[in-house]
Amino acid sequence: MVPLWMFLMVSAGLFSLGVFGVLSRRNAIAILMSVELMLNAANINLVAFWRYLNPDNIAGQVFAAFVFAVAAGEAAVGLALILAIYRNRQTVIVEDVNLMKW
Repeated sequence: MVPLWMFLMVSAGLFSLGVFGVLSRRNAIAILMSVELMLNAANINLVAFWRYLNPDNIAGQVFAAFVFAVAAGEAAVGLALILAIYRNRQTVIVEDVNLMKW
């Protein structure tokens, strides 16, 4: 049986990689992928705590499924926005997109 702290360490590492990717990348698609890494780290925490604290209750799995649904919606909307911006500006670099400026 794998102890809880190992799951938490993997989750913390994944979340740290996601935060680093969001803060250091200029490409909007890479930023979206980093956000997905952070959501997956949260899912690992949800399922790990569900398994170790109360495996009889299904609430941890329901929360994880909800996070999956939110992540899928975020990816679809985010990629649609990036595609629309690319068609107008011919770039996906975040600093080059200044749609709110006149």
